[in-house]
Amino acid sequence: MKNFINISDLSSNELRSIIDEAKLRKIKRKDLNKSAADQDKPFEGKSMAMIFEKPSTRTRMSFDIAIKQLGGYSIILNPDNIHYGKGNETLKDTAKVLTEYVDIVMLRTASHKNLEEFGKHLDIPIINGLSDQSHPCQIMSDILTFEEIKGSITGKTISWLGDGNNNMSNSLIEAAGKFNFNLKIGCPKKYMPNKKILNWAKKNKVNLLVTNKPEEAVKDSDCIMTDKWVSMNDKVNKQQKKKHLKSYQVNKKLMKKAKSDAIFMHCLPVGRGEEVTDEIIDGKQSVVWRQALNRVHVQKSILLYCFGKLR
Repeated sequence: MKNFINISDLSSNELRSIIDEAKLRKIKRKDLNKSAADQDKPFEGKSMAMIFEKPSTRTRMSFDIAIKQLGGYSIILNPDNIHYGKGNETLKDTAKVLTEYVDIVMLRTASHKNLEEFGKHLDIPIINGLSDQSHPCQIMSDILTFEEIKGSITGKTISWLGDGNNNMSNSLIEAAGKFNFNLKIGCPKKYMPNKKILNWAKKNKVNLLVTNKPEEAVKDSDCIMTDKWVSMNDKVNKQQKKKHLKSYQVNKKLMKKAKSDAIFMHCLPVGRGEEVTDEIIDGKQSVVWRQALNRVHVQKSILLYCFGKLR
């Protein structure tokens, strides 16, 4: 039994195995309908509980489809409708109950501490569907998408623009260390990566550049990535934050600074006209819809990893 909480928790070989399994299973599904199960049905008879503290489209849909394609089924739980650290029931007790009911838990939470606390009391695997500190499933999907289009990500240059201190940028820094790609983060000084992740990057010899110059961040890049400037439950002055990040918008002018065949990625949902222009997200260099699809394939591999079933 293995958990999937942070990219930094896994070895480079384990992460590579997850990507390779996703590629293989995706190819083998080529002639199957979207809702059809994989021929081997490795999760037949297994169930997954999904808990959503925060709204979700892609995480909810992709995990539900993933478990069904593996032959299992999912149960979606709303924290407001169950005893989840309230109603005289602790997170520990809820975790103990779920251990008796299902085979694995996926939690999408506003608090990484909830994820760690919940996982500590489970006797079954837990997957981080998103927390305030990391978004590992999304970044793994991004790597799969990149490699489908441009080959191995090792040695390539990825650029991140916007808030350098959020869950996506944290997981991207960890991935740069594990997959050995170059990472350039363009962000205002006010939104630089936190000291903890920067210390991890230094210790793990990540080829990382953090700059407040967006043009420097995207120069000669193979891929430009960004995210919503104001995330869900982001307790900040929204207008002020958007003002700070205005010059980091991904637009035609900035995309031209990257390589001519560079691709654009966004984890969605998108703030059109804010962090990216319509011209870019709807343009030929955008691969955002393939990213969304690949959440299914990567998450199937993550599920298999948690049960020790990767080939």
